[in-house]
Amino acid sequence: MDQVMQQLINALSLGSIYALIALGYTMVYGIIQLINFAHGDVLMVGAFVGYFALRSGMSFFPAIIVAMASCAALGMIIERVAYKPLRNSPRITMLITAIGVSLILEYTMMYFFHAQVRAYPPLPKFLTGSFTVGGVLITNRQIIIITVSIILMIVLQFIVKSTRIGKAMRAVSQDAEAARLMGINVDNTISLTFAIGSALAGAAGVLWGVYYNSINPLMGITPGLKAFVAAVTGGIGLIPGALLGAYAVGTVETAAGAVGFSMYRDAVVYFVLIIILFIKPSGLLGRNVKEKV
Repeated sequence: MDQVMQQLINALSLGSIYALIALGYTMVYGIIQLINFAHGDVLMVGAFVGYFALRSGMSFFPAIIVAMASCAALGMIIERVAYKPLRNSPRITMLITAIGVSLILEYTMMYFFHAQVRAYPPLPKFLTGSFTVGGVLITNRQIIIITVSIILMIVLQFIVKSTRIGKAMRAVSQDAEAARLMGINVDNTISLTFAIGSALAGAAGVLWGVYYNSINPLMGITPGLKAFVAAVTGGIGLIPGALLGAYAVGTVETAAGAVGFSMYRDAVVYFVLIIILFIKPSGLLGRNVKEKV
């Protein structure tokens, strides 16, 4: 039982990071039906911003805020420069553009900061300790990761459900043209959606660096894909679905490592996605929608 509880704590920590990334995917898809494959690389930029902020002497929580602000600005720039001009183009055009933006971010960072793996700066003492509950070892960094993630999810839920911009986001996601006729600035709403999703990815980047203690310019590919798997598993376009899918992916990945399949845990995650999509193509919380021809 102690071993099971230990793996559940590990899964909760990893799933919390995936949840922050998956929320960005599902918010963008929900509002403009774009799968933003550059989202994982926004996480990578956030990890580097946090890295340099911590190296400059900044404490942990301000470093997360700086990373979130930087990634929010980056997300708005990407949306305005790369995606807005193509908003009325076929979806495949925007998808290819997203892949191109991903490569630009990766190789720009590689040009300026080179490809080697960097160890994250030494963390404050309150992040490096641990304690035992029964036979379960819980590290302080796991507590911080879970706590920060939950706080950000609560803030996001408040923004979406209780603020004017949240109401505008929901209106645009349901019918952009009707929202425009009601006086909502659709362009600004879409940009703010990118900003919020990218800010969450920036926070996830810092937490990822803390969790694995290493970063590099290509680090965003794997967590980005797994967070996409999480969003699709739960029902892409649905915030609760992104959360459910993220914790499911974290649990599957942790369980695969626990039973001796550490080398194949990525493949196990994708295999589980295939099974779920065979059973329920719209995701666990998604609704099957018939399209008229």
